[in-house]
Amino acid sequence: MKNTIRVERAKLDITQADLAERVNVSKQTILSIEKGKFTPSAILAMKIARYFNVKMEDLFELEPGD
Repeated sequence: MKNTIRVERAKLDITQADLAERVNVSKQTILSIEKGKFTPSAILAMKIARYFNVKMEDLFELEPGD
């Protein structure tokens, strides 16, 4: 699953640790999501999208084969 979390973080000039704290997960979780190694739960995806004030569909995109 592709995502634009890194881009959204850059817009707000926040670190992975900052985002992790805001959505109540570890920095490692954010790192893994950004690298596409971990697919977040629907609830976590919604929390992240809400934090950035974007639609989930604008933040996450299925890749062919997902």
